[in-house]
Order: sequence, then structure tokens, then C-alpha cells
Amino acid sequence: MFMSSYQSLTIDSAAALVKKLGLFDESESLTSNEIGDGNLNYVFHIKGTDNSVIVKQALPYAKVVGESWPLTLERADIENRALRIQGTFSPHYTPKVYYSDKDLAITIMEDLSHLEIARTGLINGQDYPHIARHTGEFIARTLYGTSDFALGPQEKKKLQHTFSNPELCDITEGLVFTDPFFDAETNDFEEALRPEVESLWGDNELKLHAAQLKRLFLTSGDALLHGDLHTGSIFASETETKIIDPEFAFYGPFGFDIAHFTANLLMNALSRAENRREPLYEHVTTVWNVFTQEFTRLWQENNTEAFADTDGYLEWLLDDVFKQATGFMGLEMIRRTIGLAHVKDLDGIEDDTARLQAKRRSLSIGAHFVKERASYSSAEQLVAAFKEAVK
Repeated sequence: MFMSSYQSLTIDSAAALVKKLGLFDESESLTSNEIGDGNLNYVFHIKGTDNSVIVKQALPYAKVVGESWPLTLERADIENRALRIQGTFSPHYTPKVYYSDKDLAITIMEDLSHLEIARTGLINGQDYPHIARHTGEFIARTLYGTSDFALGPQEKKKLQHTFSNPELCDITEGLVFTDPFFDAETNDFEEALRPEVESLWGDNELKLHAAQLKRLFLTSGDALLHGDLHTGSIFASETETKIIDPEFAFYGPFGFDIAHFTANLLMNALSRAENRREPLYEHVTTVWNVFTQEFTRLWQENNTEAFADTDGYLEWLLDDVFKQATGFMGLEMIRRTIGLAHVKDLDGIEDDTARLQAKRRSLSIGAHFVKERASYSSAEQLVAAFKEAVK
């Protein structure tokens, strides 16, 4: 053990730690930089002559707020174990884990700096031709592999018990499912949006559907979710995709992860000129079609469910997942527009008129998908509705 109890790492102590662990030679000269720009953690990039690693350490509070918002360090252990499980089912799309320490709340993993955070690249006009296919395969494989269908109910429940993540789930329950629909202190929006926001707060039908989706999130335990799978949690290039940061991992509803990915694609589309949106639309349809195909393949190859061969069961399940995901997608669009944690895709639009228009569209389209989720059955329908809304 490098330290007997928790201490926050520094640039120097992070470099000393990786040498202590034998990941670099003691005599090697290292460069160490703090690169984290997220809300919850320190992230250090440590580079030697021929090798480099990432050291991620959870803080005992939310970095975005400060020590007034304490958080459990258990989330680092959850992230480490989630990465290892995801790496078992989807190794091509998961960073390698070299070392972890529960007491220090650290995970040392593969350096992905040869790739780019997908959100940044999308904002800058990159399209990443394989990101949707790779993400669809990742979601299908990790969800199916940790579900009742693959593991059987007993083994699934044993694994589910180890992924209780109450504090980070509480963040999601508040910031995604509750606060945006009330005049909560955590909300953050431009004053020019107040008429739309107050209209949303007064929309009882929308709040009813949000409550229904929140209950699904609270009670469903289909599979081990990533829990925060947006474009900022993906490293990508023209050929490669890696899914990072599963510290929000927990057992939840099948449709949650893919909903957050597609919502963030659509919010990026709102930030683009009309003639630059088509690649995002293709990603939305591709990720759903690939997810469906891969989930179906896994279902047919390895299924412990007695009703697996019952005509119509798989089709019903996939349709149910799609409808719940459509609702979750709408909630993500709303909360990323007026809640605590925004997206740079929308906030970064420099022209005031264009930015406010994009945010109003995000709110109205999100509300529509929440309330009308039962009327959709394909990604192509979602894209068509989105196109109609942004004419």
C-alpha cells in the first residue's frame, strides 16, 4: 500500500505512485499533468519514455460544487469493477485497467490520449463514422451479458447486490428526473428561457410522464448500466471507440444508456447547421439497429430464460426498451438544457439568438419525446420527428 489512508493525489505523488507500483522504472524521468475537466474526480496523465498511463482518483466531494457536496469514495471501486466487467464482454471498446486501490479510490488505466473526447470532436465537426456501431455493440453486449437472460436470476441478483450505488443514483434521480421539473436550486438556465422553463414546470402531463419514467429508473434492475453514457464519456477516432467513466454504474432499465447517447447526438445536431446534421441522424439510427441486431444474436446464442423461444417475446421486449429509451432521451435533453450539468454543444453556440433557439428546441423536442414515447417504435421515426421539429 502506497498510503495507509486516503489522501488526495498531486502531480508529484501520482508520479511517485506509478513508480512504486512498478509501472515505470524507478530511474525513469516522468511527466505528470492533471488533465481532468469533469465534475467529480482528479485525472492525471503520466508519461515516461515508452509508456504512459492515466491515474484517476475519486474525490470525497463533487468537484463541480466543492466540499459542501460530499460523496462516497465507493464510486471508484464501482467504476473499477464495472470497467473490468465491461472489458470482459466488450474488450475492444473498454480501456484496460492496470491497477486499482479501494482505499485510495484510484484506478490506473490505459492512456487513451491518442483518441479524442467524442463531444469535443463532434462540436468541432468530426463525425466518427464507426462510433454508433461500436457503441451499439458495447451497450448490447454489456447489458445482455449482465442480465437475467445470460446469467440466470440467481447469479444476476448476486452481481446486482454488489453494484448498489445509492449516492450517484441519487444524483441522477435528482438532476435528471426531478429538479428540472420544479423550481429547484440546482437548476441553471439563461433568463431568456424563463417563459419556456416556467411553462415546463406548469405542464402537469409532462410531470406525470417524468414521474412514471423516474419510477422505472428507481425500480427496474434489468442489467448493469454504464449510467452516464454521453458523448463526453467516449473517446473516439476515425477507426476506434472506447467507453470510459462508468462510476455511475448500477443495475437499471435496459433503455437508459442508449437514451443518453442518442440524446447527446441530437443536442449536437441542434448546434449544427442544417446541412451538417445528417451524420448525427445516421448515428441515431445505426446505434439502435446495431443494438437490436447484437442483442438478438446474443439472445439466440445464450439464453437461460424458459420463455426465450416463445414467439413474440423478444420483439415485445425490444419494443418496450425502445419506448422507455425514447422517454429517457427526452428527459436527458431537458435536463442538459436547464439543469445543473449542461452540454458544451448548446452552451458553446456563440450567437445569442441561435443558442437560445437551439435550447428552446431541446426543451420542446425533449418534452415531446417524454410525453409521446409510446407512439414511437423505430429510430427512423424519431429522426423524422426531430427533422420536422427543427424545420
